[in-house]
Amino acid sequence: MSKKSTRSKVAAVEHWVPQSRDEVNEAIAELGRQQRERLRIETAMNDEIAQVKAKHDADAKPLGERISELTKGLHLWCEANRATLTQDNKVKFHDFATGQVKWRLTPWSVSLQKVEDVIALLKAKSLTQFIRKKEEVDKDALLASRAEIGDSIKGVTFKQKEEFAVIPHESKIEEVQL
Repeated sequence: MSKKSTRSKVAAVEHWVPQSRDEVNEAIAELGRQQRERLRIETAMNDEIAQVKAKHDADAKPLGERISELTKGLHLWCEANRATLTQDNKVKFHDFATGQVKWRLTPWSVSLQKVEDVIALLKAKSLTQFIRKKEEVDKDALLASRAEIGDSIKGVTFKQKEEFAVIPHESKIEEVQL
């Protein structure tokens, strides 16, 4: 017969845990200091990024203007010579020694102005097949009736999480308007 062990093994904690109320207070204070320092670093980083972006935007602006000018000029010339370039519209591209030009049709799209007026007109003309009726579950109503519904509807689950947050106290410098 083997002897039962009276010891149980518990995994060691892999992080620091305060041992007293004073240590908790100090940890919260340090947490606030660390968060503020991280915010200072992030702010400095964003300032540097803004400077670098502004410099490169300024360098790229004349290049963008020249690209636009070249593209417009090429488009005008190619439109004037389109029949020759596309073999009387048999193809929608032309290869040059340094590149290719293409003409493409985009997919059809529809745009609506005053949607309510369009819907009213479609209804008046009995063209309701062009009106979409959207059904969706009213989650707000389900939440309001959560006690009556419970778990009686398959596929509907009510859940709530508990989150833990530490918010260090900070004093803010008041701005005085003169």
